[in-house]
Amino acid sequence: MNQENSMGIGVLSERTGCKVGTIRYYEQIGLLPDPPRSEGGHRIYSLEHLKRLTFIRRGRELGFTLDEIRTLLGLVDGGSYTCGEVKALTLEHLQEIHKKITDLKRLEESLTAIAAECEGGAASKCPIVDALFKSR
Repeated sequence: MNQENSMGIGVLSERTGCKVGTIRYYEQIGLLPDPPRSEGGHRIYSLEHLKRLTFIRRGRELGFTLDEIRTLLGLVDGGSYTCGEVKALTLEHLQEIHKKITDLKRLEESLTAIAAECEGGAASKCPIVDALFKSR
């Protein structure tokens, strides 16, 4: 491996903003290939590791699950992916985001209604606590 294109786990962590423990976890679950090791047993990462970890990190920032990222990487690793396949996975992910937004809006409405019932005074009886004890 070219010395200029190799780095230790600390440098990889700094360059990607990904914690060392997370990098090791990604290796453990097979998202990031195991790097070769130095004679002293230290991991030696390449620019390809950096590129792949950046892809994983960006995917996580966009809310993709690790399984979704694994699927995307599987397409990329196979080298025969189409933009249409990637778009289909992205649109599926987008549908999940829309569902979460809908659920969060319902949650917001419920909490707003519960909070509106409370005067916030010094009374020991609180409508918010009462609402939490009620079943739907």
